[in-house]
Amino acid sequence: MTDVPFGVLLSGGLDSSLVASITARYLAGTKAAKQWGSQLHSFCVGLEGSPDLKAAREVADYLGTVHHEFHFTVQDGIDAIEDVIYHIETYDVTTIRASTPMFLMSRKIKSLGVKMVMSGEGSDEIFGGYLYFHKAPNKDEFHQETCRKIKALHLYDCLRANKATSAWGLEARVPFLDKEFINVAMAIDPESKMINKDEGRIEKWVLRRAFDDENHPYLPKHILYRQKEQFSDGVGYSWIDGLKAHASAHVTDKMMLNASNIFPHNTPTTKEAYYYRMIFERFFPQNSARLTVPGGASVACSTAKAVEWDAAWKNNLDPSGRAALGVHLSAYDAETPFDNKPSKIVESIPLMMEIPGVAIHG
Repeated sequence: MTDVPFGVLLSGGLDSSLVASITARYLAGTKAAKQWGSQLHSFCVGLEGSPDLKAAREVADYLGTVHHEFHFTVQDGIDAIEDVIYHIETYDVTTIRASTPMFLMSRKIKSLGVKMVMSGEGSDEIFGGYLYFHKAPNKDEFHQETCRKIKALHLYDCLRANKATSAWGLEARVPFLDKEFINVAMAIDPESKMINKDEGRIEKWVLRRAFDDENHPYLPKHILYRQKEQFSDGVGYSWIDGLKAHASAHVTDKMMLNASNIFPHNTPTTKEAYYYRMIFERFFPQNSARLTVPGGASVACSTAKAVEWDAAWKNNLDPSGRAALGVHLSAYDAETPFDNKPSKIVESIPLMMEIPGVAIHG
């Protein structure tokens, strides 16, 4: 339902790939196809050589979309941090990490004349897709955590998807959060959503199985069963490592020792969090503003309650999916070296995008 040029955000992960696949499959014959063409446009962002770029390119080739790949460097992202915090109005670490690439991508998408994009937000909350769900002790705890995550979406993923795109006048639509779909998905026995290594069931198994169509496949098997990669990780692991290194250069140990006096509410526990908080407080000094941002312990995007599922997590509180020790295939070592080497700036944006009846200049 659209009267404007549109596309899909495609990270190459399960959720965005399914949204792209279904959109491409049902686009033909619609009013939108007649107006804008039956070939879907897909968009991806990442550091050069990142996991998402590779997977998204593969999915785009498989689906036959017109694919637009945007590259950014760690320095590009760092330069945009202040604008990102101003627009998304939060100091939550994982939200800022993921919003920055999305903010940069949204600017490029809007410059192509595209005004609406479909995105895969909500699936991880509904189906327990985050890697820490591997440690859920039972189906009741699993279900309660999915409920907590859905109810907090407006503070995290939906806040990012809405504000990082709206900053450039781009609209994001999230089909997984259609109310009818949520009602059906949340009525499924949580046992069917749980990870069971003995039975070969990985995270979001029930969703993957639902679209595992042998006769008319939606996606290649290895994409359909790709391990969950948080957006802030998938754009390139050196992105987060670079952010941490940048924050360490701007926040001293002495500042951290005094953090509880400077920021008594939601006191930052890392230099990265302190760095974001300083920027946030400069833009939004009111107490009412800082109270809108949730706090509490988190590992791999969990709620504070879920941190209790594994005692080892209490010493490794980081919102990156790689903090899910023993679960993520590229989990952190005891010491994760910073990789903050400046990478080559690459722009692979087409100068003109062809849509029937419309010439959109980049």
